[in-house]
Amino acid sequence: MSDGQAAAPQRGPLARLIDTRPGEGPALAWSWAYIFSILAAYSVLRPIRDQMGVAGGIKNLPWLFTATLVGMLALNLPFAWLVKRLPRARFVPLTYRFFALNILGFAAALYLAPPDWDVWIGRVFFIWLSIFNLFVVSIFWATIVDVFTNEQGRRLFGFIAAGATLGAIAGSATTAGLARNVPNWGLMLCAVVLLEAAVFSMRGLARLAQQLHEVPGGGNEGTTRDTAIGGSVWSGITRTLASPYLLNIALFLLLFSITSTFLYFEQAGIADRSFKDQQSQTAFFASVDLAVNVLTLGVQLFLTGRIVGRLGVAATLAILPVFSVFGFAALVYAPTIGVIVGFQVLRRAGNFAIARPIREVLFTVVPREDRYKAKSFIDTVVYRLGDQAGAWSFTGLGALGLGTAGISGVAVPLSILWLFNSLWLGRAQERRRAAPE
Repeated sequence: MSDGQAAAPQRGPLARLIDTRPGEGPALAWSWAYIFSILAAYSVLRPIRDQMGVAGGIKNLPWLFTATLVGMLALNLPFAWLVKRLPRARFVPLTYRFFALNILGFAAALYLAPPDWDVWIGRVFFIWLSIFNLFVVSIFWATIVDVFTNEQGRRLFGFIAAGATLGAIAGSATTAGLARNVPNWGLMLCAVVLLEAAVFSMRGLARLAQQLHEVPGGGNEGTTRDTAIGGSVWSGITRTLASPYLLNIALFLLLFSITSTFLYFEQAGIADRSFKDQQSQTAFFASVDLAVNVLTLGVQLFLTGRIVGRLGVAATLAILPVFSVFGFAALVYAPTIGVIVGFQVLRRAGNFAIARPIREVLFTVVPREDRYKAKSFIDTVVYRLGDQAGAWSFTGLGALGLGTAGISGVAVPLSILWLFNSLWLGRAQERRRAAPE
């Protein structure tokens, strides 16, 4: 090396593992704390929801999914109004604290209400948590997409998602360990504390957003400025319907949700047939979640970034649809409990570790208004529309006499359609990245 040639800065083993660049570490840490808190809160509550859904009767689940869709539609407009009028630093904490107050209300109802009210409280809670989950996670990823660039997203979103997995592991382990001794209302109070930790972490990330570099060429220009976005409260819907790119993201989520609902109903039926008391059902659902999250974490930490870097966005998006084609085909020929649970665990892990992080990269090449409004509409209403379609389709197919094998046979062509949609989306994202609008 010549005297005038500067030595390249040495990168530590962690930086090489994650592929971070100078200045990104603190923002990654706050992102981890942020999503850890959200997923820990949700994972404390999810087994309670699943047990309450079973207690309310498997036959009533389609109606609960219908009510969830109505709730999503009702909540999207006031959220869009907040996004229009307030900067991110205000509308995100307001949204999370609104949900925290809701949790306190449910805890008080379970503590104070007579036992014969539990079924109806459980049904309302099932609907509420199905809304809560999608909204709080969608807001997190909208914030992350708003702060990090497309190039950073391809490198870092998988690692950021690992923070979600650790939070989910912590929440699932907490509920699995305490469910037999701590009442559900007591577990709910833990979720309130975790949501406040998410608000604290979001503000820490917001303070660092200005330090992250802007994307050359306009991809994320201006996104570090925390200003009110403006626009119409209806633009999340209208801009989605007007854009082939956003419509195909919506189709991706719709097909994922329909097929996921088929598997969810099969799992709920297994729990109802196998476990007769509420505590055992709650512990079963928490144990499944724990298995999913442990598997997901290993992939996120060591494989997701490398998979995206080697295969690109299109092929990476296609991994979960391809796996679903083979998984449902396996259920056609071997509709056993072991295959259902194994497929569910592997599919959910593939979604969290690979499909979800790379799907968020799709939003890094759209205008800032779409990152909050259109993304919220797609992540919540469209997702729950898929739940709705999946729930009633499952019920209708069952009424026609189809069992697990027959319903899985219907899911195979849906998964093939999802595969072609994934490949189109990945290529469209690359075109937008090369020539952003």
